[in-house]
Amino acid sequence: MLEARAHHQLKALLQREGGGRWPHHLSLSRLVARSLRRGDHTLVRLAPGTDPSWLISLLVPLALCDTPLAVVLSEPLRRRLLQLELPRLVAADASLALPCVEGADPGGARVWLLSHRQLVEAWQSGGLGERQLVIPEAEQLDAGLREALAIRLETGHWDQLRRAQPGASEALLELHGRLSRRVLHHPRTAAGLVPLAPEDEAPLRQLLALLGSLPQPWRRWLASGDERWASWAQRDARLMEWTLHRQPLEPLQVLEGLLEGRGAVVLGQLGPTVELSGALGLAPEVCVELGDPPLADPLPLFAPLRQPLPNSPHFGEHLLEQSRRLVLGQAGVSVILLDDDELRLGLVSALAAEFGSRVVHEHTAPESNGVVCCRWSWWLEHQQRLPLPCQLIVALLPIASLEDPLTAAQVQSLRRQGRDWFRERLLPEGLTRLQLAVGGLRRNGGRLAILDGRLRGRSWGRQVLTALEPWLALSRLLPR
Repeated sequence: MLEARAHHQLKALLQREGGGRWPHHLSLSRLVARSLRRGDHTLVRLAPGTDPSWLISLLVPLALCDTPLAVVLSEPLRRRLLQLELPRLVAADASLALPCVEGADPGGARVWLLSHRQLVEAWQSGGLGERQLVIPEAEQLDAGLREALAIRLETGHWDQLRRAQPGASEALLELHGRLSRRVLHHPRTAAGLVPLAPEDEAPLRQLLALLGSLPQPWRRWLASGDERWASWAQRDARLMEWTLHRQPLEPLQVLEGLLEGRGAVVLGQLGPTVELSGALGLAPEVCVELGDPPLADPLPLFAPLRQPLPNSPHFGEHLLEQSRRLVLGQAGVSVILLDDDELRLGLVSALAAEFGSRVVHEHTAPESNGVVCCRWSWWLEHQQRLPLPCQLIVALLPIASLEDPLTAAQVQSLRRQGRDWFRERLLPEGLTRLQLAVGGLRRNGGRLAILDGRLRGRSWGRQVLTALEPWLALSRLLPR
């Protein structure tokens, strides 16, 4: 049986290498081998922040099975696979060599490595065939597919459309001018994003429906005309130009049928409150949670009881004062997480005025006692390339803002369905991002500071504290 062979080979590999830090290597290997043999749907939840060494447990059964597979990887995981894990398999045992190909045409190769965009293109063109899917980063699946399906219309695309349809040139100019006034006269926002309602786009959609052959990406834009999509414009006030964006609210609904008639192994660092199966169309025959063992030492947490809320006029001063206290005397790297661009850049300037060049903005090579100020998305993408921090300072909890047009459209859709949009969408996603961000602290023995007054001032703050357990409250800041 495939399960027994994978178990035996992985156990021998781990013994030769001196064992693995992760306690679920053999369990994961058997689960994956069983799913591949049966061709069913299996969902494996890994604890957020799980050590990346778990990947070897996935690859051993992939190398031993005979089933045609499509493995969906982000770029960082693809690099790790090709540069580290596959050579590791070959060095352990030549029989574990995993033959795989990349690119648009897999030929007769058994294992096809795909990006999210390539997955969408392969499925839409029928190129997936009967391949089983292996998705090892379920926490990135939604964002990856949304970006793959995204439509972006720039100024040059309007010129291209007018050349393709010269008879409608004047009408197109008029509609472009109407949209330009709508976008450029909209009140200023920090990110320069302007939401567009369906009625804003309706005249353009009606005109394009009457025209003949349209160039890409206009055909895709016209085909994405239902309520499952959201539109917004990103303006450049300096150049007085704007770009039209369109993305699906739930990309897995747009790709409905992706998993029908094929096996799928889906793994992800997902919190227990994140519901993936419903959105994915996954009806897993096996759903397993592989958590980390109980921690001997709780996470030190500094979160004063009385802190201003983010909308307070004193919040910026509060961030600077507390960040200065937290950074002072630290011998290791400190990371400050803050998505608000204006607040973050102001904080970087103020801290740099006091601590000098050790303060950097989204830089992967800080000094040994450096202070890295960054967005949440940047930290989640680059944390493996930075030294483990001695402390993580959460200036604002990673709760998506309704000022983002896509988030606002998703919330509006949930409201129409009578659902609790905050506790079903925004809060679970924020908790997962928080857990992924603090994983390194638990391995390094660092401390976590949360300076967002909503942690103590809102009822849902208790769920944040529960997601961080076990933790130990720090009532005072002492030099380390």
